[in-house]
Amino acid sequence: MSKDLKILAAQLNPVVGDIKGNLALARQAYVEAREAGADLLVLSELFILGYPAEDLVLKPSAVELSMAAVELLGEETAGGPAVLIGSPWAADGKLHNACVLLQDGQIAGRYDKRELPNYGVFDEKRIFDPGTGEMPVFTFNGIRVGVAICEDIWFPRVPSALHEAGAEMLIVPNGSPWRRAVQTERHTTFSAWRKTGVPYLFVNQVGGQDELVFDGSSYAVDHDGTEHQLMGDFETGTALVTYDAKTHRFSSDAVATLTTGWEAEYRAAVLALGDYVNKNRFPGVVLGMSGGIDSALTAAMAVDALGAERVWCVMMPSKYTSSDSLDDAKACAKMLGCRYDIINIRPGVDALDEMLSEQFARTQPDTTEENIQSRLRAVTLMALSNKFGHMVVTTGNKSEMAVGYATLYGDMCGGYNALKDFYKTEVFELAKWRNTAIPRGALGPGGEVIPERIITKPPSAELREDQRDDDNLPPYEVLDDILRGLVDQEEDVDDIVARGHDATIVRRIEHLLYIAEYKRRQAPPGVKVGGKNFGRDRRYPITNRFRDD
Repeated sequence: MSKDLKILAAQLNPVVGDIKGNLALARQAYVEAREAGADLLVLSELFILGYPAEDLVLKPSAVELSMAAVELLGEETAGGPAVLIGSPWAADGKLHNACVLLQDGQIAGRYDKRELPNYGVFDEKRIFDPGTGEMPVFTFNGIRVGVAICEDIWFPRVPSALHEAGAEMLIVPNGSPWRRAVQTERHTTFSAWRKTGVPYLFVNQVGGQDELVFDGSSYAVDHDGTEHQLMGDFETGTALVTYDAKTHRFSSDAVATLTTGWEAEYRAAVLALGDYVNKNRFPGVVLGMSGGIDSALTAAMAVDALGAERVWCVMMPSKYTSSDSLDDAKACAKMLGCRYDIINIRPGVDALDEMLSEQFARTQPDTTEENIQSRLRAVTLMALSNKFGHMVVTTGNKSEMAVGYATLYGDMCGGYNALKDFYKTEVFELAKWRNTAIPRGALGPGGEVIPERIITKPPSAELREDQRDDDNLPPYEVLDDILRGLVDQEEDVDDIVARGHDATIVRRIEHLLYIAEYKRRQAPPGVKVGGKNFGRDRRYPITNRFRDD
């Protein structure tokens, strides 16, 4: 009997809740596996229902239909390759995150995930029961194979138990979301080969799902730690890989390289935005084009994700909008090749001034009047969205969201925010990078797509005369360093001050961060790119009197 095992690793983009569509993807991959002469097809974690399905797995019919689809696929394996597919599985009064083995026309085995993540963006312990009992080991071509699902390989317990149970190699189906440090974390933390010397095949899904994006980046690791990068990041595909049980090594004609730095972050945001729009079946997006850096970068990402014909940029000037902003917004839209319209909000502002004149008599203009402008822009964009179906994309960045430098029901109004987890200084770097390169798979043009003046001019909301962001905030280099300490690192104020920051400024930023929580709770979703995003990662109370005194 051969001591080789041919595996087709399928790095695909399932849609949460689309059981029929995901089954069709699995069937397509199965045809490819059979034609390639594979012994086994491997699909990612919870593939049939999609990951993360969150509380959808608590709906009995969703689980029942998922299991029925897996059973149907199992019937189709008679005389062909075996399949390992992820699915929720109800058995003996418990609900598991399972990987099901389909072989010879039937369900031949099942492994239930043991390590259920319950931190950061994960809360699997509240919806799944962990697997228990003896570790199942499956045999293919005389090779004993163990299965570990995603989190199972981050700790030594499961790989060690599978090794003790006789597994010669591991297959690891994943729903492992991307963040900027993930490649380092995966390649230095995974315990399988480092703790046991057992080779493993890592198969991950691709695509955006609400606030998460999955990069794929599937690879294999030999017994001595030699890595084989089988597929790239942020793209679907398959790779045929052979495991040699005599040498304990993998081999494949598939060779890929991963993107790094700003390109990886840009591609992650573009994929997340595109999938959010496409999976929710919007015809396109509409956004307010202010002539500033945030809206320009958002427009570039939207064009790269969807194509210029599906992106609609709208400049909505008020009496405070500068001629430079008008020129820059138009130039940027022209560079990107997308639709550009101007809708003057001044008549609306005048109308509201008249409506409120009695109530506002004997008061001085303040942020109230500024917010009216922002909210009129939101009403305008939502009217276009309602009439034509385009989803409104908001353009605020993480720095603004952190300190509440955004208008609730104004510039925060929309369906998705591609920049939500990028600090302002990172927005500038991304814009500079995009002007020098076109990311892999982008639908937008090459060359300069954001006018240089947009990048170099001082940021301003232009809601009052001669307004600049640094009128109310410290320079973004200072602000972002303070925020990384407060948000991403959960540092004490004294630790941040010790790095050279002014104590008064740090305490003011801490105060602004806490009192803006109610705004962030009402903000649209946006992709996680850093270590701790607002939303799934960081969940502070709205009513909160704590200050680090």
